[in-house]
Amino acid sequence: MSLGSALRRRGHDVAIHTAEKWRGHAEREGFRFFAAPEYGPEMTNGVPLKPYQAVAAATGQAQEVVEEVGPDIVVADILTLAPALAGELAGLPVATLVPHVYPDPQDGWPPYSLGARLPRTAAGRALWRRTRPTLDAGLDLGMRECNETREAVGLPPRMWVHNGQSSELVLVATMPQLEYPRVWPEHVHVVGPLLWEPPAEDVELPPGDAPLILVAPSTSQDQRHRLLRAAVEGLGDLPVRVLATWNRRPLKDRLDVPDNVRLVEWVSYARTMPHCDVVVCHAGHGTVVRAIASGCRLVAVPAGGDMNENSARIDWAGLGVRLPRRATTPRAIGLAVGRALAKPDIGRRVAEAQAWAREHDGAERAVDVLETHLERRTAGTVAPAV
Repeated sequence: MSLGSALRRRGHDVAIHTAEKWRGHAEREGFRFFAAPEYGPEMTNGVPLKPYQAVAAATGQAQEVVEEVGPDIVVADILTLAPALAGELAGLPVATLVPHVYPDPQDGWPPYSLGARLPRTAAGRALWRRTRPTLDAGLDLGMRECNETREAVGLPPRMWVHNGQSSELVLVATMPQLEYPRVWPEHVHVVGPLLWEPPAEDVELPPGDAPLILVAPSTSQDQRHRLLRAAVEGLGDLPVRVLATWNRRPLKDRLDVPDNVRLVEWVSYARTMPHCDVVVCHAGHGTVVRAIASGCRLVAVPAGGDMNENSARIDWAGLGVRLPRRATTPRAIGLAVGRALAKPDIGRRVAEAQAWAREHDGAERAVDVLETHLERRTAGTVAPAV
């Protein structure tokens, strides 16, 4: 949505192929909307499709969309392979969009999403190298499964790991402050976060001038609201103001709300976070980069998925405090918020990252990269993908 809006501002036509629930938002932005297939059990005779089976099934429909739209380039999310395959079948340039930190670890790094920090010593790097055979076995399996899917839709195999990514252009939509130092492939560009949110009403902030803490749990993880409950209880006796949201997932059990806490259904992060000092969250990438761009320190309590990785990057970059999931307790949350507020180094590094975000619009930079790539490809200075 963010990238499409930036493309529209430059005068480009945009078509989006995604789940039906996003139709209203897409059409409001001026995109042509095409509903992507959603393979629930009711659509597959009660037997859920495996991921690559769903990709193969969806590629044909994506081909129809590509044929109708006639695009100059296809940009596909790293986890959404069918449109990328459809673009390749049509002979079009295909770019991969990575909406989080780059997931390919270098030699001596811990596996992606494990939650371990970058090693600081040769011994640490050597230790992680011992895990590489196991990681490589998984990557090889993924490569084989992807190639089987490619062959099923009529494309030749690609004999490298991460072969679901474009070999000619990858856009990494994160902050460089969250990326470990590495040698970047020429076709991979860290453009900055692509920030977008659906419309939301303003909410009233808690009164006073004490530090404002936003408790922003994941919209998909932590079904029992462990983080929300622990934060509300743990921050209730501290000299802070708390704005907490249950993110439209109703609380099943009673929650006592202290006088310094305001509990709401939903908040606009874009309009609320600039008023906050600390964001307590599960460390979903969108929440993390929005908080940093707003100048907020972080308390990260990962729940699942890539949240462990994001929390490790926050800790490594000195942008906040991370807690393990088992430490989702009122006392631990209170202590972590106190530490985040008290450490000058955290505030300094957040301010530096916020200044970078002000000077670097991720969506505009992504459009620059896409336009330049298409110009060079048309001029024959960039070889087509293999």
